[in-house]
Amino acid sequence: FLIFSILWTFLLGFAGPVAIFSGFLFGQWFGTLISVVSFSVGSTLLYLFVQYYFRDLAINHLESKIERYKNLFKKNELLYFMIFRFIGGGGIPFAIQNILPVVFDMKIKNYFYATFLGLFPTVFIVNSLGSGFEKLIEKNENLSYLDVIFDPVIYWPIIGFIFVLIISFFIRKKIFKK
Repeated sequence: FLIFSILWTFLLGFAGPVAIFSGFLFGQWFGTLISVVSFSVGSTLLYLFVQYYFRDLAINHLESKIERYKNLFKKNELLYFMIFRFIGGGGIPFAIQNILPVVFDMKIKNYFYATFLGLFPTVFIVNSLGSGFEKLIEKNENLSYLDVIFDPVIYWPIIGFIFVLIISFFIRKKIFKK
């Protein structure tokens, strides 16, 4: 599963379904660890690939769109990229988030750690949903939509996700204001 997740991320796959499935298969904590490690390694491999083979293309295409963030980013690339990952990349697709740091010429070590730490809270929440679904299925009862929504194994991750969204909104407004 780890190798699949790394390849999936490297090949520009969506992270959400893999995180839910990982939670379903491996549980809340171990599934989160597997997901975050695989997303971090896959993202780092994609970053290195683009850095070595498509650097000029990425810079020519993306630099004008993020020029205003270059000075901010150079102050502390680890912190700002970790916050960027935490807030979900500001709505930027995961695959594009993985290659943006090419424009900033980010150090590989900082890229990996910022990805690992920045993805952890959100992946934990999504993974918890997958784990919650597995627990509900394990009960093998007739479930209604209300039973699913009001079960603590489902509504706590949803509340956590809403909390992360609210925090992300305020962080984005404060740090990445225009």
